[in-house]
Amino acid sequence: MKPKIIKTEAEHAEAVARIERIFDAKPGTPEGDELELLTMLVEQFERVAFPITLPEPRSAIKFRIEQQGLRNKDLIPFIGSPSKVSEVLSGQRGLSLTMIRNLVQGLGIPAEVLIGKPGAELDPKDPALQGDCFPLGVMLKRRWFAGFSGTLAEAKAQSADLLTAFASALGKKALQPVFNRQHVRSKCKTDVYGLAAWRIRVSSLALRQSLPPYKPGTVTPDFVTELVRLSYLERGPKLAEEFLAKSGVHLVVSAHLPKTYLDGAAIRLPDGSPLVALTLRHDRLDNFWFTLSHELAHIALHLDRDDIEAFYDDLDDTSRDKCETDADDFAQEALIPAKVWKKSGLQKHAPASAVYKLASELRICPAIAAGRVRFERENYFLLKDLVGNNRVRRLFPDWSN
Repeated sequence: MKPKIIKTEAEHAEAVARIERIFDAKPGTPEGDELELLTMLVEQFERVAFPITLPEPRSAIKFRIEQQGLRNKDLIPFIGSPSKVSEVLSGQRGLSLTMIRNLVQGLGIPAEVLIGKPGAELDPKDPALQGDCFPLGVMLKRRWFAGFSGTLAEAKAQSADLLTAFASALGKKALQPVFNRQHVRSKCKTDVYGLAAWRIRVSSLALRQSLPPYKPGTVTPDFVTELVRLSYLERGPKLAEEFLAKSGVHLVVSAHLPKTYLDGAAIRLPDGSPLVALTLRHDRLDNFWFTLSHELAHIALHLDRDDIEAFYDDLDDTSRDKCETDADDFAQEALIPAKVWKKSGLQKHAPASAVYKLASELRICPAIAAGRVRFERENYFLLKDLVGNNRVRRLFPDWSN
């Protein structure tokens, strides 16, 4: 028989018969070389035509506990509770990522068997398996894990499943703290896992909102100027939420996580709609309106035009970055036009009466003008009674969750 690639069962049978006839051939002889080559060709065909199927995960678990002389209750540390053990062994419950990891590590059952895919392995770099890196304690305290009411120790033991469910609206890849096409402005070292968790939280909340479709180009300087006139009203920050929603722009307020140093963010959601997320880190009206205008500037200048997906802003950072300085300039002009600001004389002399006068002329909150004075003079002791301290968070009672 002339060795060739085996394509049919008949050719396979012929090759096997030939192997049997020359099975005792000595290595290095013509028949020995033929035997070696035919064996390789037969194995190649059989891998495709007669694949070895993996055992069913439930059967593999039962076999292992019988093999090791264990009882069903001995699976509790790996699966979670007596009821879960019973449900898994009866086929009523599938294996979660946490269970698979525990069974691989604790009982030595191959991951490919438990996953049900030949060659499959648990990726040690899977972000869902990096539970120790995420601020689970704070996330648990804020009730970010829907339906979970256990302790922190239990949360850590189930972190892979909790994080996977937490990111379900965006996909598990959202847990990966690698910020491709994302821009972080911060004067401090940021906890990237905390930032990833916060982004998932605000994005998930936004995706629950039902808004009309967003049209790129909607956010313009005139649009933001019109929005800022709501600041003249006592409930202006809350009204801004409705104003933006009618134009397809999401507004979500959620406190920042430790070591993220965030004031706000502009994010493009998976459906293409823009999200402005604010933390109210500084509970002041001037900060609210400037941060909101700054993030809207990112939508107008960058998210609508470029492939950048998100901007995260610590507005205490004064470093010079073109994207950020452009957004700062856009926001300042929308809040108080440069010509009006220069004419007001507030950059030189800023009594409270002059601040109120300018605010009245523009029909905006006096806190905006007072905040501009303090920023330009780099003196944050000035006009401290006019910047609207403690007047924003109360309008968003769920901001800390």
